[in-house]
Amino acid sequence: MPIRTTIAALKDHVGGQVTLCGWLYNSRDSGKLAFLQVRDGTGICQCVIEKNDRTEPFYENARKLPQESSLRVTGTVVTSEKARGGYEVHVTDFACVHAAHDYPITPKPHGIDFLMKHRHLWFRSQRQWIILRVRATLIDAIRRFFNDNGFVLIDTPIFSPAAGEGTSTLFSVDYFGEPVYLAQTGQLYLESACMAHGKVYCFGPTFRAEKSKTRRHLTEFWMVEPEIAFASLDDLIAVAEDFICSVVERVLTDHRNDLIELGRDVTPLERIKKPFARLKLEQAAEILRGPRTRELLENDLREKSAELERLTKLIDDGEAKLKGSLKKWEHEKLVHEVHNARELRADLEEQIPNIPHHIELAANFKWPSDLGGSDETVISRLHDGPVFCTHYPKEVKAFYMRLDRSDPRVVENFDLLAPEGFGEIIGGSAREEDLDTLIGRIHEDGLPQQPYEWYLDLRRYGSVPHGGFGLGVERTLAWLCGLKHIRETIPYARMMGKVYP
Repeated sequence: MPIRTTIAALKDHVGGQVTLCGWLYNSRDSGKLAFLQVRDGTGICQCVIEKNDRTEPFYENARKLPQESSLRVTGTVVTSEKARGGYEVHVTDFACVHAAHDYPITPKPHGIDFLMKHRHLWFRSQRQWIILRVRATLIDAIRRFFNDNGFVLIDTPIFSPAAGEGTSTLFSVDYFGEPVYLAQTGQLYLESACMAHGKVYCFGPTFRAEKSKTRRHLTEFWMVEPEIAFASLDDLIAVAEDFICSVVERVLTDHRNDLIELGRDVTPLERIKKPFARLKLEQAAEILRGPRTRELLENDLREKSAELERLTKLIDDGEAKLKGSLKKWEHEKLVHEVHNARELRADLEEQIPNIPHHIELAANFKWPSDLGGSDETVISRLHDGPVFCTHYPKEVKAFYMRLDRSDPRVVENFDLLAPEGFGEIIGGSAREEDLDTLIGRIHEDGLPQQPYEWYLDLRRYGSVPHGGFGLGVERTLAWLCGLKHIRETIPYARMMGKVYP
């Protein structure tokens, strides 16, 4: 009697009869052999059907089955060095559950706009399947770290009566006739919980109405935010170091081969070890204004301009060849190459005009300023590992960040920049524990005091030094997987002008 199992468990059934339920990922045949690439949510397996008396009742149906049709196959598990995963199934029985005609995402190339409009189906591609599984592991590793280190999970509200990160990026909602806002952060509420439990964290969706179309921005993303009582800036940085090392190790352990299949060079991830580099913002500014930055960016301009010329020639030559006589496999291969070259060229055409502007911004970085995206990219590319940037001007940071008592121009904050140009993945700070100072900062930022009275109570009744940070899941996943754009890191990306599906 066949055993119902999954592709991931085939290794436990070599030589035995199994039944797999899944979908047709791809197929080919050679007349007397049909090769079905079947996926079932746990992996992809080659199922081989030999045309003979036993398979004759279903062979033709199986051979012509449309892509993404659902099916059920029964057969013998055998080892195969050439097969994906090392195992394949020699089919003895087959049934089509549902024939999917005209599936829109065919093996031919598709543009990113088309794929995003069909995001609900794009999940089924191998690349997207891997990315979302790595995301699931990352989220589990995040929870595991905090749960195993004495942090208590606190669920903070999505509706908030006041800003947590500045009023310019608030999404307003009509709440029974009163304006409230989608949460920019759970931090303010989390601070009250840390006064009860000592170490806490929240984990959930976060909303920022930033009118940005960069590769690093989403309007809805997921963030984990720990908060710790009786903690200094150095204490927070130490926790962040341990945290990042822990999640990187877990993802490498569980998904090394998946990352490699995505084209990710895992060597930089293997180098993630404590301690991370530290720079005060003034030091970062000196680097930005220095010769290493100009040399790096001018080299980028030369290399990318040369690559643009190479891609243009490749496209022109490829399009000319496509007009000639080619075998089917040659034609399909060339179509893919030209399509990929066009996408790379489009990226370069967008990037190259910005490089002179980035050179100018870096050379003219002045106090008091915040690091921009291009600045973060430069700083992170000039270091082999993650970099902590600390002590930003108070004018560019939130009211709740603790003023440095030795230099009141700056706050005790930090951003953690991921290496290889991926930029900020963590932002955090010590929180201002002095009541009068905090009230002064609220007024300096032009915020009304009344909505924050409950927050000020935390400084009236048993105030202590404390602090925390927030890590964006999507930016971290983009770094771990080596992705160019953050839109692939979340099941349904919400960006400026994009809310479908």
